[in-house]
Amino acid sequence: MERAQQGPRARYREQTRAEIKDLALRQLAEGGGTALALTRVAKEMGLSGPALYRYFTGRDDLLNALIRDAYDDAAAAMARAAARSAKGSRGVRARLHDLAEAYRAWAVAEPHRYLLLQGAPIPGYVAPPDTLERARAVLGPFLPLFATGNPGPAVAATVDEMTAWLTAEESVRAWVAQYAPEAAEPAEAAEVTGAGGAVTAAAAHALAGAVLAWAQLHGSVSLEVAGQFAGMAHRGGTLLGAQMELLADAFGLE
Repeated sequence: MERAQQGPRARYREQTRAEIKDLALRQLAEGGGTALALTRVAKEMGLSGPALYRYFTGRDDLLNALIRDAYDDAAAAMARAAARSAKGSRGVRARLHDLAEAYRAWAVAEPHRYLLLQGAPIPGYVAPPDTLERARAVLGPFLPLFATGNPGPAVAATVDEMTAWLTAEESVRAWVAQYAPEAAEPAEAAEVTGAGGAVTAAAAHALAGAVLAWAQLHGSVSLEVAGQFAGMAHRGGTLLGAQMELLADAFGLE
């Protein structure tokens, strides 16, 4: 509806920006983040350099758009997977596997976009602050799963550190409350005291589990996407599944 209400000039601008981003993604797929060159994009589109700058102010502006799009697409894929997995009678452990496989599936299907988010930093580029919230949206669906856990000694130190993080930063508390509201309610769970005050144990468990899941996902999926498993006998999904089982055991997920 919104697109239909746009005037011809606005629609043309939107289409041109989309074409520029498509060409930029092709460059990323061919040579990684350092291969992106606006002069080459302009040449392929039949535009002059100055004409291209009417749509993006420079390389960093274009990278910002690509990164925002990638985070939003990944977050949408995770939200869809979480909604599917929550239906029926699947246990929390099974739902953890569902989310992990959804994360891996998006990365394997979009390797150049995944590496734009999680690969080596691009020299001279700093992502805009709003990408933090987008990154948190990708991991958000993991939070309610670990809020139900009973962490064991192997992850106790991480839980303590996440408790301190929760008490120190309001934005982190808000993130947990957004995706695991029950865990953030003191009436629903025991409280633990950190450096900045009291938070619920469930919220600390949720945050610790999500951060550890991210670390496991990033390690395994990044190796697979970068081709490091080539010539080895295992599947990427098999390795990631084993890692999620160990994490579920550490948090006592059923």
